[in-house]
Amino acid sequence: MESRDVGSPIGPPHPEQTSPPATPQIVDGDADLWTQFAQAATVEAFCRSWLALQCRMIPGVAGGLVLLGPPDRGPFSPTAVWPSPRRSMKHLTEAAQRALVDRRGLLIKRDPNGVPGAPARERYDVAYPIEVGGRLHGVVVLDVAPRPERDLQTVVRRLQWGFGWLELLFRREEAHRDAAIKERLQAVLDLIATALGHGRAYAAAMAFVTAVATRLGCDRVSLGFVRGGRVHPRAVSHSAQFGKQTNLIRAIGRAMDEAFDQRAVVVYPSAPGGAVRVTLAQAELARQHGAGAICSVPLSAAGAVVGVLTLERPADRPFDVPTLEICEAVAGLAGPILELQRRDDRWLVTKAGEACRTQLGHVIGPRHLALKLAALGLAGATAFLALAEGDYRVSATTVLEPVVRRAAVAPFNGYIAEAPVRAGDLVRANQLLCALDDREMKLERLKWLSQQEQLVKQFHEAMAKHNAAQVTILTAQIEQAKAQVALLDDQLAHTRVLAPFDGVVVTGDLSQSLGAPIERGQVLFEVAPIDAYRVALQVDERDIGSVAVGQTGQLMLSGLPTEHLPFTVEKLTPVSTAHEGRNYFRVEARLGGTPERLRPGMEGVGKVEIDRRLLIWIWTHQVIDWVRLALWSWLP
Repeated sequence: MESRDVGSPIGPPHPEQTSPPATPQIVDGDADLWTQFAQAATVEAFCRSWLALQCRMIPGVAGGLVLLGPPDRGPFSPTAVWPSPRRSMKHLTEAAQRALVDRRGLLIKRDPNGVPGAPARERYDVAYPIEVGGRLHGVVVLDVAPRPERDLQTVVRRLQWGFGWLELLFRREEAHRDAAIKERLQAVLDLIATALGHGRAYAAAMAFVTAVATRLGCDRVSLGFVRGGRVHPRAVSHSAQFGKQTNLIRAIGRAMDEAFDQRAVVVYPSAPGGAVRVTLAQAELARQHGAGAICSVPLSAAGAVVGVLTLERPADRPFDVPTLEICEAVAGLAGPILELQRRDDRWLVTKAGEACRTQLGHVIGPRHLALKLAALGLAGATAFLALAEGDYRVSATTVLEPVVRRAAVAPFNGYIAEAPVRAGDLVRANQLLCALDDREMKLERLKWLSQQEQLVKQFHEAMAKHNAAQVTILTAQIEQAKAQVALLDDQLAHTRVLAPFDGVVVTGDLSQSLGAPIERGQVLFEVAPIDAYRVALQVDERDIGSVAVGQTGQLMLSGLPTEHLPFTVEKLTPVSTAHEGRNYFRVEARLGGTPERLRPGMEGVGKVEIDRRLLIWIWTHQVIDWVRLALWSWLP
């Protein structure tokens, strides 16, 4: 068997290869074929008349076959057979198969008696794939008698010229399909727009079912949503109000349940060749309320059926395939939109309850392993907190204060002469803190001493003269001079301000005030011991009721974050202080030990140990107390 490539199957021949075939003359026998060809209403009728005309135009054609099928997918089956549909064309299938696989025209020379049932003489098989717009629709195969090479080319060119009709057919069919698809898409978009034009779920549902009924010519369209494993009708077209317990609504609900249970489109009466569905409820609805044709389409959202759309038509207008396609497209797009509107238009309590049920279903049901592990961990933590106990401690801001704070004050008015220490310095007992200028007092003392000596001389002279009155006066003046000298001696003794004990200078810095005047009683320094401290805790008023004298605790200072200092509560003051909008009570405690690095004024956090309580109470009691107080203030 010999085969040759005969070029592209569609389009006019190249002018250099051969001239166009002469216009065939129409004989009387062809008139009916041309009439059938012009009046063909289906693809099958068009192909049959076209193949008959093509085979009659080409001399020596013993048979012809047109195979068509879904573009590019197949399978391709015989659509037209010439000269008779009852004639076997199996000998042409090989050429058809090769042309479909290679997607090019073939001219195959068949050997005599090569195929059982074929004519017992030499023949040619001419096969051309029907390819329009890059899509393979089928193949045409002709069984022609042998002839010269030039005549074979004429046969090929006649077949090529005839392919223009098939291309026109398929492009026209494609245009019809595109127009129908565009029309259906526009209808779907218009119906979806009615559901998006309302803010409330019920108004959107009513507008949607009314628009569907008007657009698809239905007597009644009903929309129901799934709740509790059943479908409950929510909206009926052209009915603003309807009773939920009427016979009609119950019948529509059963029809919706039937589609919901089968998770598929249910059509009554069933279309020939369609899928087998249970239609008992649909038939009952039609019998009771006069609907001739019923279609129930499930609405899906997030992979689950959330509702059902039921359409009712008169008996003379059953649901055809294009209408069912529109219904399914509308249901597929409107389902998530209507379900979202319904979910958003619910009470907040209902939303919270459904969310809890959904999460509980995820925990109990299959899959969602991470959620199950998280729930298990949360349950374990809750059980641990509800049963385990811990140390309940009251936390408070803490300041370290010295037990004694001794003030060094100015003994008299004077001037600073020397100030070797300042705040923060460690001092020993009787160590010089500062010295006052004593030059003026020394001169004053010399003055009074000299005056005293003069008075003593005058006293002796008065005694010698036995002047009693003068003796008395001079005696008083001498005593006065002695008192002034004694006063100056005492002041001179206090010009050196000494540390009262071993400790640290808490306040006071006169190193920058040498020569400055001071007044009597002015505080120059404050000295505190370094081995005697007390702890001052600022306890919140919400926790003061749990604190009592004698309780122990631990203190952590900012300057010593690695050490825990024990203390014992000694005193609770009844006076509160306000700070940052909250009240605090001062609680004093005694340290159990005194590290050398402690300094007065150090701050930290102290925790008073109360007792052992449940961990859940320890972490939630403040919130619970706040709620109790708020409820008490709100209640009449």
